[in-house]
Amino acid sequence: MLYKYFFLTLALIISSNLCIWAQKASIAGTVKDTSSGINLVNASVVLLNANDSFILKDTRVDKEGRFSFQNLPDTGRYILFFTYPRYVDYSHKVDMKSSSNGILKMNNISLIPKEKLLEQVIVSSKAAAIKIKGDTTEYVADSFRVQPNASVEDLLRELPGLQIDQFGNITAQGQRVKKVLVDGEEFFSDDPTLVTRNLRADMIDKVQVFDKKSDAAAFTGIEDGVRDKTINLKIKEDKNHGMFGKAEAGAGTHGRYNAQGVVNLLKEKEGCLPTEL
Repeated sequence: MLYKYFFLTLALIISSNLCIWAQKASIAGTVKDTSSGINLVNASVVLLNANDSFILKDTRVDKEGRFSFQNLPDTGRYILFFTYPRYVDYSHKVDMKSSSNGILKMNNISLIPKEKLLEQVIVSSKAAAIKIKGDTTEYVADSFRVQPNASVEDLLRELPGLQIDQFGNITAQGQRVKKVLVDGEEFFSDDPTLVTRNLRADMIDKVQVFDKKSDAAAFTGIEDGVRDKTINLKIKEDKNHGMFGKAEAGAGTHGRYNAQGVVNLLKEKEGCLPTEL
């Protein structure tokens, strides 16, 4: 008899603890149109486990715009997923620990019509870094990253299809570049390094690579079939006037010394006029 009372008491204790451990909670709310405020009847609401996105329950919004999920663990973490035809899908994470007395109220879940969302879309595009115009390949200089105060030579090293050796010789598309122009004009000398090593990269708007007629063909107007691979540097509008340059100096023992410098004068619509010091 004593054993019967013992097991009955133990069963009551276990049952009581199970009731405590099995405390249940609920989630309730309403679903409406974000602009008109009408109830979105029959909108689909899916309850997923936040840890693994496993679907636990699903329901539909009633005529009053309401939905609810009952008998949920009061420590659960969930994702609520709302869908309705011609409306943007919406998901919302919830943690039952933040519920009040086991009831989590989610009033006025507003869904956005897809047509309204499209009205607010702003389409923007970035200019292509490389453009092909006939036989001219054009590079937008600012699309290629170089270090501050970098030279044009440093910029050219970053451009696809161009190679520069240790002496500053440029190869473009497999051919040696013989001329480097500035805004279509020759930079005082046939030596491309005078341009590439003395102009700053941040002054350049576009780099154009093309095949230029030979000087003889340009002078006589008679086509000789000779083409020189040429680079034209287009200067930015706010950089095409003013003066810039650089100077180098060194000294050693027994009266040895070295000094050189270049000053460049930019005049709008007149090109660049370098003066060696």
